Amino acid sequence: MSKITDMNTNCVIGEGSIFEGRFFVNGPVLIEGKFQGEIRTDDQVVIGPTGKVKTDITARKVTVSGTIIGNIIASEEVNLQSTGKVLGNIITPKINVEAGVITSGKVTITSDSSDVESIINTSYGNDTETEFKNINKGSAVKERKARLENDKTEE
Repeated sequence: MSKITDMNTNCVIGEGSIFEGRFFVNGPVLIEGKFQGEIRTDDQVVIGPTGKVKTDITARKVTVSGTIIGNIIASEEVNLQSTGKVLGNIITPKINVEAGVITSGKVTITSDSSDVESIINTSYGNDTETEFKNINKGSAVKERKARLENDKTEE
């Protein structure tokens, strides 16, 4: 048995099943059929190889072996297995991507819910832009001086 089918689940949408709606589950969820709506759990969501979902998922851990159209927010990690296909954004502190995965969307990796852009800008430093401008100005000045000297030697 695969680790997907070995998983102890509270809820299974089996292959050939179709479900539409809002799913707020206490415990792990396995989807092998078709699902459209919204899924939230404090545990794990697994989209098996035959799973086809159009949903936004909020969970602790998400594993995708099937197809998902929608966003994934995982508080612990996202695992994209080789047969996985994702069209949507992913936010998680950890992501594992196997060869063969097909995905399109923005991936944000963060250790908490802080604004990633401001964290990176703070790390980059406010004065860095000024330093780059000064470096560029310095090279432009050097280039002008070199051109002037070349012009003088040619006369």
